[in-house]
Amino acid sequence: MVELERELFAPAELRDGRVVAIRPLDEPDARALLAFGRALPQGDLLYLEDDLASPEIIMRLINARCAENWRQLVASIGDQIIGYGALRRLPGWSCHVAGINLIVSAGWRRYGLGNALARALVGAADDLQVDKLIVELIETQRAGRAIFERLGFQVEGQFSHHARDRQGQHHTLIVLAQRVRQASLT
Repeated sequence: MVELERELFAPAELRDGRVVAIRPLDEPDARALLAFGRALPQGDLLYLEDDLASPEIIMRLINARCAENWRQLVASIGDQIIGYGALRRLPGWSCHVAGINLIVSAGWRRYGLGNALARALVGAADDLQVDKLIVELIETQRAGRAIFERLGFQVEGQFSHHARDRQGQHHTLIVLAQRVRQASLT
């Protein structure tokens, strides 16, 4: 089991001057993460890989917090979680690649929190020893796409009618990618 050092994560100052903590997910965060998930707008829940409004999923995430192939971060102010991000190394022949998931509470958007959380996730990539990061977005998720493009991610693929939301509607999936380090030539 692996734990990220809390000292590696500095507080993030948002555009309006508020300061939030970005840190690894921890066992005592279960209730706050569930409250965060349940407060998300219904439209956000359609596209999440994990149902953050489900107590069973929250326990699975809490139990996986020390997994060797996974890094989970939360943004919090006091005891309230206002953002969640995960970096998960892919299996098999793609084990040099990690996928990013990121969601910010509706009331905390447009203040730079998504950018700060995304930067922290990119920073955690070195800990996973991956060479490449990807993020999969629905074409209508323009704000999320802008966050990652500002960090140097570029469109690597677009797949029409590839993603299906929880209501069964099909959407175009866009894959953004960034190389984080050169693969060793040994």
